[in-house]
Amino acid sequence: MENKVLLVTGGASGIGQATVMRLAGDGAHVVVADMQAESAAATVADVHAAGGSAEVCELDVTDHGAVAAAVHDIVAEHGRLDGAFNNAGIGGPTAKVVDIDPADWAQVLAVNLTGVFNCIQAEIAQMVKQDTGGSIVNTASIGGVVALPRATAYNAAKHGVVGITRTAALEYAPQNIRVNAVCPGFIDTPMLEAGAATTPERRDLIAAAVPMRRVAGPHEVADVVAWLLSDQSSYVTGTAMPVDGGWTAK
Repeated sequence: MENKVLLVTGGASGIGQATVMRLAGDGAHVVVADMQAESAAATVADVHAAGGSAEVCELDVTDHGAVAAAVHDIVAEHGRLDGAFNNAGIGGPTAKVVDIDPADWAQVLAVNLTGVFNCIQAEIAQMVKQDTGGSIVNTASIGGVVALPRATAYNAAKHGVVGITRTAALEYAPQNIRVNAVCPGFIDTPMLEAGAATTPERRDLIAAAVPMRRVAGPHEVADVVAWLLSDQSSYVTGTAMPVDGGWTAK
């Protein structure tokens, strides 16, 4: 990771924040992109306090032009983009398919699927121009591999992320641009607390249903992302890698 220039979207909290800290700790310069600029700045301050290198990029991934401009600005400042973790996402409504508000459906797809498309399109275009290869990791979910009841919009978006990942991996493998996805299970993040684990009792039920009998820490996903972005995974592309304590093996 030493001196690599990496973009992390949704980097202000949860898995994104943990990944920023891991990548910066490994020597990368990390662009922390998030709509929550103050929270992103706090993450960057933590990086600097630990002796790492990072900067803030206020970004709405649903804005195609803004994403393209962000990649352009990164390259103008640093000369290149070596890799990216497209992680920005939302949970969405908890409802059966016939009860979903179309506006909620559209929002989830806009952030979780179109947002990844916007990012991957700009990132790959730059990597092709550089002609030096690169690595991209997208955040999918166990909901992109199996179905989670009452999460239709989320499932649809995350299945789409897996599809984008595999297609782009095949299209750009000859240029040594690797594209993979991580599929986290139940991770100890603000999104989990606001969604499935709103009470200690519900959290205990979730942990009991995981084969490893626990909820994971965000750093456990960050470790996998760091490996996929690194040269240590140089022959790995097109994967949708579960980080789920065995959930999808059931």
